[in-house]
Amino acid sequence: MCPARLILLPPGSRDRLAGERVAAVYATPEAEQPAAQLAEDLGVRLTLLPEPIEAEEVVRGVADEHRGETVVVIAPGLELGIEVPAVIEHEGDGWTVLPSPNEVTLATYEEAAERFRDSIPQTPNAYLIELFDLIDAHLRSGGDVLELGSGTGQDAAELERRGHRVRRTDAASAFVEMMRKDGYPADRLNALTDDFGGPYDLVFADAVFLHFTPDQLATVLLKAHESARLLAFTTSEGEGDEWSTRHLDLPRHFTSWQEQPLRDLLKHCGWTVLAWQHGQSTSSGWYYVLAHRT
Repeated sequence: MCPARLILLPPGSRDRLAGERVAAVYATPEAEQPAAQLAEDLGVRLTLLPEPIEAEEVVRGVADEHRGETVVVIAPGLELGIEVPAVIEHEGDGWTVLPSPNEVTLATYEEAAERFRDSIPQTPNAYLIELFDLIDAHLRSGGDVLELGSGTGQDAAELERRGHRVRRTDAASAFVEMMRKDGYPADRLNALTDDFGGPYDLVFADAVFLHFTPDQLATVLLKAHESARLLAFTTSEGEGDEWSTRHLDLPRHFTSWQEQPLRDLLKHCGWTVLAWQHGQSTSSGWYYVLAHRT
């Protein structure tokens, strides 16, 4: 028997929907308005769940109705013991939480950290150097920097060479251990789930935001807004999301952006753009962005 695929979302979220063929949307009455809009946009019916109702009843009842199909469930307040957004597969006598794209991507970096180090350029390109120069101009006496996704640590080394003080962090323990073996202090920090600490002068993230969905990136931008007055990052230009095994022969999930939606998200999260540079790699376009807290 084919399992039912349930995408559990908070109201207003569309995370985890890319590439999915959704058969129906279910929601509790308190989430009716955003659920109705989502159902309309997807061209599927909306079914309101009765209240009060137990979480297990929701999962089992919806799953029994939709064997072999994918449905969205928007039911704030139900206690399933998992963090939403999430995807579960229900097979009749139990259910399995599927790893998120970000979790799969982190697993790839855990396994292939050394291959990643061998695959990347050893010196910054001209666009990244220009971004470093802009950072220097706004932090003339050196600044306290939180780097998200430090990876091998080479960007941190360049920032330190320019007189800044960098807190190296990464969500992958393999990179944290790599930096420590190279003689640098480094902390394991998951930008989605961990507190940033601070205050800092700058949050810096090179080729990190491209692994976040729009909802996840909004979370990170808001956390950065609480922690620092400046934000500098690079991310890929394009549209939509994709899985790729290029360079590492293991799956990584990428989200690319058109300029205006990314500018809109930055503004929504309290950031004003100071500089926006377009660059080009062998495979795609890139944005190099410096912003300050509004």
